[in-house]
Amino acid sequence: MGSSLLAAWRLTFYFSFTLALMPVQWVLVTLRARRAATALPLIYHRICLHILGMRVERHGERSRAQPTLYIINHCSYLDIGVLGSLIGGSFVAKAEVAGWPLFGWLARLQRTVFVNRQRRTDTAGQRNEIARRLEIGDSLILFPEGTSSDGNRVLPFKTALFSAAEQRIDGRPVTVQPVTIAYVRLDGIPLGHGLRPFYAWYGDMELGLHLWKLAGLGDCTVSVEFHAPVTIDDFGSRKALAAHCRQVIVAGMDRALAGRWLSIARRPAPPPADAGHVAAA
Repeated sequence: MGSSLLAAWRLTFYFSFTLALMPVQWVLVTLRARRAATALPLIYHRICLHILGMRVERHGERSRAQPTLYIINHCSYLDIGVLGSLIGGSFVAKAEVAGWPLFGWLARLQRTVFVNRQRRTDTAGQRNEIARRLEIGDSLILFPEGTSSDGNRVLPFKTALFSAAEQRIDGRPVTVQPVTIAYVRLDGIPLGHGLRPFYAWYGDMELGLHLWKLAGLGDCTVSVEFHAPVTIDDFGSRKALAAHCRQVIVAGMDRALAGRWLSIARRPAPPPADAGHVAAA
């Protein structure tokens, strides 16, 4: 399924464009040119989505609070580009990503916070780094499932990852915004359970083969719904906060997969100048 010629063209263009911009981003990060280092990845992700035939529909209003902790379901490595094109924020990623060829380098260039979810030895250090980034105003993007799903459902949330929401900045609780991402159409035709795994990446799928097959397909539409921002003070505990976030994200997933949006307004993506700090994994 798909076109090998289209896959070759897209991936050649994608990798050439990526390799050309990596030294530029390295200079910006090294010089701590935060404005430029924020704008460039947003533009980069939007162009890469266009190259790969990905179209993003945005629903709801993105939080303008700085910092904001974005809580998002996780379907694929494609989530990074989709969310990176809309949100100015640093991704919180599993430590293994740092060792991935190319993608690990990109993650480092975009100031990703790496966490080891298998060991508890450095939990305090990881919490401190997340707290430090929030303290200086960096918004963070968190996938609380701890892994990617098949794109048809939302996995249980790991409530320990919500400890960042307990932090207070200048006496105020951190703003938390749940977000739903769903891969919904291929060339305008709704994706069913059988086709969604062409975009979702999970289990023991091989990354290179998956990317090759995906790049040879038509244009995919991705729906991103921003839900109402909340704080931990609205719920009293991170467990209750996690339950609320999962509930609204699941409802958003149901709407997206069924093609219903319940009067949610469709809005264009915000310009890079309005965004905060970006990092991707």
